[in-house]
Amino acid sequence: MQSLVRTLLGRLYDSPYLLLTLTALFWAGNVVLGRYAAGHIPPIAITFIRWSGAFILLLPLALPLLRRDWPVIRRHLPLLLALTLTGITINNTLAYWGLQHTEAINALLLSSGHPLFVACWSFVLYRQRLSLWQSIGIVLSFLGVLTILTRGDLRVILDVRFNAGDLIFFMSQVVYSFYATLVKSRPNIHPVSFLAFMTGLGTIMLSPVFAADIAAGAKLIPDLKTVLVLAYIIVFPSLIAYLFNNRGIELIGPNRAAPFYQLIPIFGSAMAIIFLGERPALFHAIGYTLVLTGILIGTRDRRRDAMPAE
Repeated sequence: MQSLVRTLLGRLYDSPYLLLTLTALFWAGNVVLGRYAAGHIPPIAITFIRWSGAFILLLPLALPLLRRDWPVIRRHLPLLLALTLTGITINNTLAYWGLQHTEAINALLLSSGHPLFVACWSFVLYRQRLSLWQSIGIVLSFLGVLTILTRGDLRVILDVRFNAGDLIFFMSQVVYSFYATLVKSRPNIHPVSFLAFMTGLGTIMLSPVFAADIAAGAKLIPDLKTVLVLAYIIVFPSLIAYLFNNRGIELIGPNRAAPFYQLIPIFGSAMAIIFLGERPALFHAIGYTLVLTGILIGTRDRRRDAMPAE
């Protein structure tokens, strides 16, 4: 039984498309619950508890690995600091803050620009350009996202109103895209060491901000809703999704991994059908087909983005 589990986990670890698909599924739940928790859990509190909780759960497994990898970690502290700031602290705080003040459709529209942001950062950091197939895949996926979010009527876009919360959420996507591009340069350490160090460092960074926010009057309502939301966010979008996402990017590179981000609104709309009773319609089928076709085309170029030497 144990050998079977190891075999299955080994296959999963080497399956980038499945890893990135599951990442999108878990992050779709994070967007939905982040909006659901608006007004119930302050954005800084949810960010701090998310990463401190993830660090506490990860530490027993990570401690011997951190000891082994510490010489490499110490040599790459500036890089790890940049990855923690963009992938853990700034990105998440901005995202949850923005979700306090924006509508779900606005957030999903803004997040659909992720592949374009990654392409821009890939050029800035590594002078890498999108291939023709990747460009076509991004366009098709984006059209699929628009079809789902507008329910097949693109005139809905004209009625969307943006506010300060949208600008904040947009900045979170730009910051996270920087992380998603730079993470392929991470030091050659165990994935658990990498995530544990980032979550621990992120917790330290967020601690004074969290304390100041509480002192200023921010309140967290300690009820069952809060416990369930935080439990999901700590385990799935944080621990599991970040491990899966980092591994997926390691295997195929950021430009080929980025279109999978477009699955987030796909899963979000599916959740609405399953849990909220929304009826499936033709625009769902069209949107799903466009997004999936875009992902298939965007990953057609099998050349992985070059990984920098250690």
